[in-house]
Amino acid sequence: MSDPLTYYVCALTAVFITGLSKGGFAGIGVLAMPLLSLSVDPLMAAGIMLPILIVQDFHAVTAFRRHFDATVLKVMLPGMAAGVLTGFAFAEIVNTTLVLGAVGVISIIFGTQKLLNIGASNVINPSNNIIGAFLGIVSGFTSQIAHAGAPPYQLWVLPKQLPRDTLVGTTAICFTALNLMKVPAFIALGQLSATNLTYSLYLLPFALLSTFIGTKIVKKIEPDRFYFFIYFCLVILGFKLVFEAIAS
Repeated sequence: MSDPLTYYVCALTAVFITGLSKGGFAGIGVLAMPLLSLSVDPLMAAGIMLPILIVQDFHAVTAFRRHFDATVLKVMLPGMAAGVLTGFAFAEIVNTTLVLGAVGVISIIFGTQKLLNIGASNVINPSNNIIGAFLGIVSGFTSQIAHAGAPPYQLWVLPKQLPRDTLVGTTAICFTALNLMKVPAFIALGQLSATNLTYSLYLLPFALLSTFIGTKIVKKIEPDRFYFFIYFCLVILGFKLVFEAIAS
């Protein structure tokens, strides 16, 4: 670990970002892991963040508990479970850099198309449940290996143009379940050690505060502006994943 000041600056910023993400600004949370990894080992960072993500997830589910799309849950959750198992069992075999890079490219294409209103059709067919289940698997896999499950999930769910609160509530339920699925694997890998859990505990009050702020902001934003922001974040995250893949 770096010096305490650097750690807490990175950690508090990372937790604030994930709080906004769980509050409704889905996708930007993927920036938290690289930020926290500037001050601690990436495996330790993942272990510290998981309990925080779960607590923030439950807060978001509570805030939007009446708003969700059952079809998305039925399609996505089984795929996410399979993806987590795949990530745990085959992470050392599968070229994770290639997977994240491919997700990044698709995210850039899809997000740019939506921002610029190019073309009449979606890159991803939101009515095809087979595609949805496959992207659920990819989401579970990328979440297990890098806490980066949002982009694959968004590729299928965003084109559905769900009402703002329904999108936020559905996303909260999906990622609450997904992060809980990851707990056994993290325990088996030794990432939920007493040391990591202690660091998580210190950050929990700020984690809850940032999620509360995120939910309040989301409820005040017009749906069109909300979707524009999400698509913009998706493009930025896509470039981040591609650059990381190239650098590796």
